[in-house]
Amino acid sequence: MKSKRTRERAVRFLRTTVADANHVVHSIQGGMGDYCRKPCPQCPWRVDQTGSFPAEAFRISANTAHDMSLRTFACHMRGTDTPAACAGFLLNGAADNLAVRVKRIKGKMRDVSADGYRLHKSYRAMAVANGVAPNDPTLADCMPEARTRRDRERRTRTRRPQNSLAAKTKTV
Repeated sequence: MKSKRTRERAVRFLRTTVADANHVVHSIQGGMGDYCRKPCPQCPWRVDQTGSFPAEAFRISANTAHDMSLRTFACHMRGTDTPAACAGFLLNGAADNLAVRVKRIKGKMRDVSADGYRLHKSYRAMAVANGVAPNDPTLADCMPEARTRRDRERRTRTRRPQNSLAAKTKTV
């Protein structure tokens, strides 16, 4: 049986998905938490790199920005031999990612910087800027927009008429 430490280090490759003739998305999970400290030269989170990747790549990776996701948006330049979390993702897309939140609670992944680059404000903003339709179903659960939508729906469902108390206490 492998020790706990060995199990924590293992990065599990879930699948490789073709985005187009020149781009693939590697889905990984786990690992000790290696990460980039600043966005790489071709980081898709950088506003100046908008259009460098096909829209399909953003559809495939959208689940990394879902609430409680265990999948992490990896730096594409690090490749499959030395996978690491993307700095842009850690700065603007990982607030609701469970895997990242747990690592941050443990004091990891806190020394990331935009290094002066302008980054997309959210996963949804990045995906839409790169050609994904705003109403694309793959973006429906991307945070924080999904949280805002769900909160709004919850408030609408639980809202009572303002004079419902008055109607119940009507005097005869």
